[in-house]
Amino acid sequence: MSIQKVKAYFAQYGMEDRVLEFPVSSATVELAAQALNCAPCRIAKTLSFMVNGAPMLIVCAGDAKIDNHRYKEQFGAKAKMLTPAEAETLVGHAVGGVCPFAVAEGVKVYLDVSLKRFETFFPACGSSNSAIELTIPELEKYSCFAAWVNVCKGWEGQV
Repeated sequence: MSIQKVKAYFAQYGMEDRVLEFPVSSATVELAAQALNCAPCRIAKTLSFMVNGAPMLIVCAGDAKIDNHRYKEQFGAKAKMLTPAEAETLVGHAVGGVCPFAVAEGVKVYLDVSLKRFETFFPACGSSNSAIELTIPELEKYSCFAAWVNVCKGWEGQV
């Protein structure tokens, strides 16, 4: 199970106890916000894409949406999300629990600037009923990210 991979990944840093598991689904931004009793914008959603034949992830704020123009400028290709089957196979996590931790080899992770307005936020941990609260430096460290990007819209000016 994917959450076990994520817990094992965090165990090497002594952080496995910070992984939260809920008795309810946290598979969508809205459900995760309800499970955590926080604003939906503080959910760090991880979106999976195929770019030039390779899978990649973009972690962004829960209220952000991909801006197709910015995405194409950044990555040189049109945004093409992975299907649920592709996400599970190529990334290593099922949709609803996709996260930037313990991903398959070769998957690049990008962090969107929409997250920078928060002290902490909550990405999933490999299952549709899990999350972990992280700071920006923690997300940078544990996601092994390639770069910060600015490919989202709809969040500017929101707190």
